[in-house]
Parts: sequence; C-alpha cells; structure tokens
Amino acid sequence: MTPDKRYRPIDAMVYPRFSGIRTFMRLPYVTDLTGVDFAVVGVPFDTGGTFRVGARFGPEGIRSQSTLLRPYNPALKVPIFDICSGVDYGDLPVIPGYLPESHKQITEGAAAVFASGATPVFLGGDHSVSLPLLRAAAGKHGPVALIHFDSHSDLWPAYFGGKDTHGTPFRRAYEEGLLDTARSSQIGLRGSLYDESDALMTTEVGMQLITGPELHEIGVKETIRRVKERVGDGPAYVTFDIDFVDPAYAPATGTPEVGGFTSAQCLQLVRGLAGLNLIGFDLVEVMPPYDPQGNVTCLLAANLVYEFISLIALSRKNKT
Repeated sequence: MTPDKRYRPIDAMVYPRFSGIRTFMRLPYVTDLTGVDFAVVGVPFDTGGTFRVGARFGPEGIRSQSTLLRPYNPALKVPIFDICSGVDYGDLPVIPGYLPESHKQITEGAAAVFASGATPVFLGGDHSVSLPLLRAAAGKHGPVALIHFDSHSDLWPAYFGGKDTHGTPFRRAYEEGLLDTARSSQIGLRGSLYDESDALMTTEVGMQLITGPELHEIGVKETIRRVKERVGDGPAYVTFDIDFVDPAYAPATGTPEVGGFTSAQCLQLVRGLAGLNLIGFDLVEVMPPYDPQGNVTCLLAANLVYEFISLIALSRKNKT
C-alpha cells in the first residue's frame, strides 16, 4: 500500500468524536489486510471465566473509549499513521458457551491475521483466549517469548476437572511447546493463593518471575531491564491482563487484586518494551458491566492498546 493510501483514523476536525461507528480510534473496518501494518481484532469470548463474567463486552467497551486517542504519541515521539497503515478487523467468530469450539475458531481467525503480515492487537475476552492466540502466533513464528503482565500466573493445571479456563492458558501453552520459557517473564503477580506451591509455578516452568511486591520495590526501570535482557532478539508476544492494574484504576475486571499498579506505571512499562521484536499483543479481562461512571477501566485499556500500536509504529520507523 502506497503512503497516500494508508488506512488511518477519520479526521476529528471533520467528523466529531462522538459520531460514527465505534471502531478502534475510528479506524476503517477492513478485513482485507493487504498492505496493512497492524490490525486491531476483537475476541469477544468469556466462557472461560471462573468468577465474574462480562469480558465478551470488552472489545466494544475498549473501542468506545478509544475515540479520544490522537495519531501522534508524544511520549514515544511517533506519528503512528505517517508510518503505519492500521485497521480495525472487527471481531473473530466465537460460539458462546462452547469453549473448545470457540478456541478452534479463534486460532483459525488469528492465524489468518498472522499470515497476512499485519501485526495483530487482540482485544479480549477473558484470558483463556490467549491460548488459541498463542497457537496461531507459534504457527507463524515458532515458540515465542511471553511477556505477561498480570496479577495471576494463569498456570493452574485445571479447574473443577476442566483443563481450559482463564486460569490455565499458559499451562496449556507450556505443555504444547508454544512458549520459549527461557526468554519469558511473568510480571506483577500478587494476591492470595491456595498454597505455597502456587507461588512456584512460574519458575518451575522456566519463566522469569517478577512479583507485584518486587516490582514495587525495584521500580519500572529495573523491571523493564530484566524483561528485555531475558527476551533478547527473538519473537515476543505481549499479553496484558487488566487486573495487573490496581482496582482503584481498573475495577472492571473478573478477579481484581489490591496492591497493583497505577495507570501511569502501566504506560511506562509498555513504553519500555520499545526495541523488542514484538509479533503480537492481547489485552484481556476488561468487563464494561463493572465499570463505574466514567468507564475508567475501558479508558485505560484503550490507552494501553494505543501504546501497543505506537510500539509497532516505532519499530517500523526505526527500521527505515
């Protein structure tokens, strides 16, 4: 696609921000990814939830709060759409209530996005969707480094005898060989556990663990240094569970944990990933029905997704 034909948001000076169809940043809804650099893709599935549900409405809520976002990111000094052609791909098909069938559809749909060459940014959905997304990512890139922001490891072997919930995706991904655990990190884990062994699961599968209390102690800069040192130059996939954030800043999620991180810290952490070979992203567990007046969780989620696409643009800028 030639520079003058790049897909970009509609002009807010012509069409007011409260108008139009609610795509991400009011990007065009396009499913032909020829010449597209990144695609925002909804995954509205929450049958994997074990406590609160409602993340099926996450993509809609995030898109609605993205209308205020503008094309220049001053923190990263990147004019996104001078560099990238970006679209909203719409939502992948799912079957409510049928997890294995939906996961199969999600993998197939995501594989098509990866195959196009566009970098996907997925809007969940509960965290179970990361498993089929990683299957698609590994199908294109081989085992990937996982950069996982969360208050939970999601490495539990099973729930109620079932192997697939939002608490098990990375156990399955590890078992299936989708992850390069020697290059992977789980960041921000905190909260109560069932027993002491739960705290050891991350390191037992070979990933780096930076707990929530440790992150508070060492700070954002040192955390990013450790993560980037571990990832190296290989392909990396970012998954961001909104419950990484303290519920004071993001209350609308399925399993909130106190003692988390501010919106400012989250933006710093994501921006700190600049320079890595990031082949895909997801942001999950946003539940608009639990958002208080002001839609603060959806607003933060939209801004985090904005930082993801800014990293894609920055990477392309630095390659030219």
